[in-house]
Amino acid sequence: MEINPYIEKAKKGDQVAFTYLLDYYWNEVYGFMLKRTENETDAEDIVIETFSKAFDKISTYNPEFQFNTWLIAIAKNVHIDLLRKKKSSLFVEITSEEDHQAYNVADTSPSAEDELIIEQNLSQLLQFIKELKPHYQEVIQLRYFQEMSYQEIAEQLNEPLSNVKIKLLRAKKLLAEIIQSKQ
Repeated sequence: MEINPYIEKAKKGDQVAFTYLLDYYWNEVYGFMLKRTENETDAEDIVIETFSKAFDKISTYNPEFQFNTWLIAIAKNVHIDLLRKKKSSLFVEITSEEDHQAYNVADTSPSAEDELIIEQNLSQLLQFIKELKPHYQEVIQLRYFQEMSYQEIAEQLNEPLSNVKIKLLRAKKLLAEIIQSKQ
């Protein structure tokens, strides 16, 4: 079975290869998740998280399997985690305030970046965001504070959708690195 040369380059940390793989497989993984979630925002979030996890763990990819199959498997797990999170937060809302803390511990596995970002209080988080380069600050602001879709961000910035996806992926990683270095 022929091994995709981009996967090999990505395993060595080649950013151009990552960008190519994200572009090449985005629509397939997004289409799959959109059918499952029937929600564009959830599908986008799941796919960006999928690629983040895939790129973090690309060294574990087994070339005996199709790369898209591996990505879909990761996406399914990210989706299951999202459902658990939603289910546990709904469950928390209907319990008494005393039970709140007991049920607040959800059985989910957000990425290391997500966990670090979630743990920060807002004013501290805003300080960390200010340490990012302006173009990363902008995509974080548009996505998480203005809650724009990837397509809306691309239109707002007048940039290709693939650039927006890559910028968001990098911005989250850099923000997590900043948070870790301050702790």
